[in-house]
Order: sequence, then C-alpha cells, then structure tokens
Amino acid sequence: MTLTPTTHAGVIGRPDEPPAPDRTDLPRTDVPHAPTRPPVDLELIIPAFNEERRLPATVAATVGFLAQRPWSSAVVVVDNDSADCTLEVLAPFRDQPVTVYVIGCSDHGKGAAVRRGIATSAARYVGFADADNATPIATLDPVMSLLQEGHTAVIASRRAPGAHYEIEQSALRRCGGWLFRRLASRTLPGVADTQCGFKFFDGPHVRSVLDQCRIDGFAFDVEILARLVHRGDDVVEVPVDWSDVPGSTFSARRDGLRSMTDLLRISGFR
Repeated sequence: MTLTPTTHAGVIGRPDEPPAPDRTDLPRTDVPHAPTRPPVDLELIIPAFNEERRLPATVAATVGFLAQRPWSSAVVVVDNDSADCTLEVLAPFRDQPVTVYVIGCSDHGKGAAVRRGIATSAARYVGFADADNATPIATLDPVMSLLQEGHTAVIASRRAPGAHYEIEQSALRRCGGWLFRRLASRTLPGVADTQCGFKFFDGPHVRSVLDQCRIDGFAFDVEILARLVHRGDDVVEVPVDWSDVPGSTFSARRDGLRSMTDLLRISGFR
C-alpha cells in the first residue's frame, strides 16, 4: 500500500470528547464506536496519567519524527483523569506540523485509555507508545514497513534477536517481568515480549476486537494480541534498544498481582 504525503495543521485543546461513564457495571460496548477524528495513515496514541514531567519531551520527539515521514499522521494524547498539569504542559504543541489531539478517559487504567484512543480513531494504522519514550520513536520505520506488508500487529520487543537494554530495569521489575512472561506465554506462546509499550496495528482489524476486551490494567495489550491471534491474525516482533525511564506509574507491588490475575482471566477466554 502506498501512503500519501499530507500537510498537517497542528491543533490542541481541551479534551474533544466527553469522558467515559464512571460505571463498572457497563459492558465493553460503552467504548465509543464511531471515529471522532479525520482519517490519516497513522495515529499514535499516548496514554497519560499524571505525566506532566515526561510527556512534553516525548510528544516533541514524536511530532518531530512524524513530520519528516511521508505518512499522514496525528498524535493522540489520552488523559486518564490526571490530577497534575498533564493538559497544561501540552499547550505549546498547539501549532505543530503534525496534529496533536487531547481526549479524555475517566475510566481508570492504561488499557481503558488506549482502547478509547483506538476506538475513536479512523486511521489506517493505529498504535500506542508509552509517555516515557523508552522505545526510540525511530522504531516506527520498521514497524510501518511491516504493517504495509500486510501484518496485523507489529510490536517492539526487548527479547527479539538484535534487541538490547540501554538502561536495565530494577531487580524487582526484572523478577516480576520474568513471571509475567511465563504466564503470558500460556496465551501467546510465540511472542517473546508482550509488555514493551510500543505496539501498532492494522486499524480495522484491531478496532474489530475491542468489544471483546475487558482488561483495563497493564495486561490489556496481552488481551488485544490474544484476541487477534485467536482470530487468525499474526503478530510480528521488532527488536529495540530499550531504556528504563524513571517515573513509571506501574508499581510492581501494587499492580503486579492484578496483572497476574488478569493474565489468568485472559488465558481462560479461549
């Protein structure tokens, strides 16, 4: 598929859609179905919860990179009910060569935020990157090449041949990651790294499985991948030079058990 270059007008402002209902008894159909933004070749979603310190540099690097690429693109920051100045620090990105949107999501959890971004996207390809910029944005070059070849899901991997850690995680995070991978391999036996926060998809394909997804926490992307694989779609891993960046909202002690429990839930849907 040949992508058409386009000129972007940067716009940003308050969230352009109402927050999701603060209810836990609703089915996943409470996720918006209709796209709310103009179609582009690629939308990059950044989920953000209290990211006033790390977000500006990440958005700047992302916009600068995308502005030099032939794909029509947009950046979508999903504010996950932040209590800090996450929205305010995005004000300088109002006039940029690549459009920056800010939308809201009051359903707590990284998974809820990413799903809102995907569900409201009309992009041909859509994916997400973490606010810490731990995965170099240049990884998008091989990712987009593989997507254009027809692969459904292309994900950054710290364990694919050729990958390495620029800055290692703490011993506790490494131990938890090992256990998480062991559990995740029960559902996705062919995927070496399910938790690197840089995943991109064929837009229509990934949007078609959102109604089936239930996980709002940090294991949400395992569920998305599992739904796609269960349907017969493929997942390709791209090696990255990854760095651990301070300031993560993930707590190994607080979120680890929930993530493990969510993995068990995911493994049961098949």
